[in-house]
Amino acid sequence: MHTFDITMENLSKIEGHTDLDVKVKNDKVEYVKLKISENKRFYTQAIRGKPATTAPQLMCRICGTCSIAHLLCCIQAVENAMDIRPSEQTILLRKLAMYGLYIRDHALHLYMFSLPDIMGKDSILDFDEHDEFEDRLLHSCFEVKAAGNALSTLVAGKPVHPPFPAVGGFVKIPTKEEIRPVIKQLEHIREDVLELIDIFMPEKFDFTRETNYVCLTSPDFNFYTGDHICTSKKECIPSEKFGQHLVHKVIPYSQASGYEYEGETYMIGALARVNLNEAYLHPKTRKDAKKALDIFPSNNIFHNNLAQAVEILHCIDTSIEILKKAKFTEEKFSITPKAGTGTGVVEAPRGTLYYSIDTDKTGKITHADIVVPTGQNQINIEQDIKALIEANLSMPKEKIQFEIEKLIRAYDPCMSCASHFLKIKWE
Repeated sequence: MHTFDITMENLSKIEGHTDLDVKVKNDKVEYVKLKISENKRFYTQAIRGKPATTAPQLMCRICGTCSIAHLLCCIQAVENAMDIRPSEQTILLRKLAMYGLYIRDHALHLYMFSLPDIMGKDSILDFDEHDEFEDRLLHSCFEVKAAGNALSTLVAGKPVHPPFPAVGGFVKIPTKEEIRPVIKQLEHIREDVLELIDIFMPEKFDFTRETNYVCLTSPDFNFYTGDHICTSKKECIPSEKFGQHLVHKVIPYSQASGYEYEGETYMIGALARVNLNEAYLHPKTRKDAKKALDIFPSNNIFHNNLAQAVEILHCIDTSIEILKKAKFTEEKFSITPKAGTGTGVVEAPRGTLYYSIDTDKTGKITHADIVVPTGQNQINIEQDIKALIEANLSMPKEKIQFEIEKLIRAYDPCMSCASHFLKIKWE
């Protein structure tokens, strides 16, 4: 019979800080405590009384990794609250901004956080630049990230905390001269991403546990629009009703809130999106990544990495097509303040992001609520860790600990986003 404790501080190769405590007694895991230890952010309180048109630029400061997702989700919520209908061109540009985010963000996770596990390295810094294959991966890492940054800069002004997207439209529109070099960058990295898919396809790690997958659905597999949230249980709800189906869970040892969907744990993120929306991927992506896509739907959490690689290819193919066809023109837009309640729902790189915002008749925010991806995955991660340990008790403790680290990394958690103010009503 196995009895032991595991304490891990500051897990490596993830965004933000988290600790883990595990207690095993007589072959049973008594508890798993994933302790997200980032400081609380107080963002939802800080924007109260602020003009709703300025809130998106404040909210995107929640995270430097996925700030574009927070910016656009907040914009969407404000527009819905004040009954603002953006133009088709604005929607298209917002989709492109999300594609740029995904290319950069997924590349960060796959090349810098997950690839060292695949290669048997402790860090990307241990890659040998004198080895042809490892040197090529190093160059690919920075070239793929740079292309994502270039696309975000073209459309949104910067890859992090971008200034161009605004409530109602864009303050600057990309020109033909600016578009051409970005298309070339995207075309250049396509082969690198195909190689990345090949690397993650023969998954060396396996952990399978059936769970409910949840994501926003859209007919073109974009990450900004979608009328419905769907699940692997074949259930769909209007996206604006998403918050009503979530059960909030206070986790006393963590700085982040947990959530259940309809009273059950669930998973969001790339694995959920590819499991449920594979048919909507770009035709070129589906053709060139066919072998990888044959693996889906999958219950192996490590296939979240493969799904992210596929999504990078989809973002490249879709962005190239849009940039070659679209003719962007300057647009004027104005805002009329209005009282109302609006929701925003987008697919951030790590999963479904939900905003709810109330405005008064002067256009100032009276209340805001945010549900971020990592908080939604937190309870599911703990249950996965519990099952992983109980299935591998014969392993040395150090090996179990390493397997736990890889499992958590496969979720690609973002601890900075997950930590925000929680008001507790004490009974």
